[in-house]
Amino acid sequence: MYILIVQIAIFEYFRTLQISPMESKNPHSAFVDRLILFILFLLFTAVTFAQVGIGTTTPESTSALDISSTTQGFLAPRMTTAERNAISSPANALTVFDTTVKAFYFYDLPTTSWIRINSDADKRVNYKLVKSAADLAPELTAGGGTKYLLTANTLYEINGVVSVSFPIELNNAYIAGRDTNEDVIMRNGGVLINGATGGSIRSVTLSAPGVGGVVFQMSGSSTQNIIFRDSFVASSTSIGSISGFGLVFLSTVQFVGNTAGITYNNINRLLISNVGWDSNNSGTFETFTGTFDLIQKVGGFSNVTAGKTGMSVTGITTINGDAVLKDVVFYGGGTYVAGSSPYSGFNFSKKWIVNSPGIPVETDDVATGNIYITSSATTNFSASGAAGRTKIAGTTTSTEMFRTSSAVNNRILYEGSKTRKFNIQASFSADAVGSNKFFTFFIAKNGVVLTPTAVSTKVVGGGDVRALSFTGTATLAPNNYIEVWAQNDSDATGLIIPYLNLLIN
Repeated sequence: MYILIVQIAIFEYFRTLQISPMESKNPHSAFVDRLILFILFLLFTAVTFAQVGIGTTTPESTSALDISSTTQGFLAPRMTTAERNAISSPANALTVFDTTVKAFYFYDLPTTSWIRINSDADKRVNYKLVKSAADLAPELTAGGGTKYLLTANTLYEINGVVSVSFPIELNNAYIAGRDTNEDVIMRNGGVLINGATGGSIRSVTLSAPGVGGVVFQMSGSSTQNIIFRDSFVASSTSIGSISGFGLVFLSTVQFVGNTAGITYNNINRLLISNVGWDSNNSGTFETFTGTFDLIQKVGGFSNVTAGKTGMSVTGITTINGDAVLKDVVFYGGGTYVAGSSPYSGFNFSKKWIVNSPGIPVETDDVATGNIYITSSATTNFSASGAAGRTKIAGTTTSTEMFRTSSAVNNRILYEGSKTRKFNIQASFSADAVGSNKFFTFFIAKNGVVLTPTAVSTKVVGGGDVRALSFTGTATLAPNNYIEVWAQNDSDATGLIIPYLNLLIN
């Protein structure tokens, strides 16, 4: 451009002197001097002023090219994808418009690839950015002015602190933030999330402080699901309740500084993964009530200090499938679990599989039972040998019973939920009615002796008491039971058992 300017200036200079450039082979020396000075001036000017302005006489000092217009635009090179890819050794940042895909591309030299410049066509169709409650004005209208009814299957991105004055109904929409420290949904003194429909909430902080502040007040049906993950619930008067949904899934959620906890009620499948409860929460952190098909709470922690309760399961009426509590760390010295187990020293029903630091392990794998006789009892036989086999008589006392019971003397009943193999140990002393008798002893399962467990001994009788013990194994299904049986191999006279101890584990 500057060369053209110089050329034009030269021609204009010669024209004013009425001298043709072709006729200036032998100009006067004064003219030559003036011409050289003029050209040097133009070149100096071109170097000094590097900005070029089109449509403006004052281009921006930081730009090499400043185009200004209110009626025209900048038109980039247009080509097909094939033509774009055919450019040989494109420069870094080279920009073209691809007519095949109708998008701008620039060349990225470090990666030696063409990068598409995103356009509106690349954005989600069902998307809304929310920076304040004003952005939810159409949703408030859709909710009749009493709630924000979100649009189904729409992503609502929370940017900053959004303070609302009415409840939000998810309506199977998706709420998401990018930073839980900055992306907050808050309602001071009222319900924050309510309704009978599900949806997804992730990467935000929910807060409902003030009088009547409740984070969740949701009651749905088995066809509705709730996903809540990667979030905080903080500084709320009450976390509230979630009831009746088909699936409720919490993952990587931390509860901080809440006055009252959450209640889960009548949920088909309740999945809780890596949830944290800080010690600055109050009351009962998690309450479970009603009927569940499945409960699974895995990972995370509950820092339960004095006067607080981590979990309450006393309100559960039915678990149709299984319940799992695994790898959740309970600590702090408060009441970790408020339960109603039928077994002394335990918290949960036999539907639960529990293995978490800080509370007793409760699984069918650790089911155990022990019964014993402390006073002599005589067992009578109807016949000699196998025909007269019978259960040893006597009044037994039970101890250390877990998922077992002993409502019948000399019997341990397995009450677990899953079939498993048990080790069985029996020790006892025996005396005979009469003298020089031979007896054989067995473990019996459901009234049938297990012949591999047989042990025989001679009993002299008349106070010559023999001590015996034997062990065995048996696979027990729920409600199977174990007893100690005997037979008189000599005749049908009686057997005296002063002491007996039977243990399964």
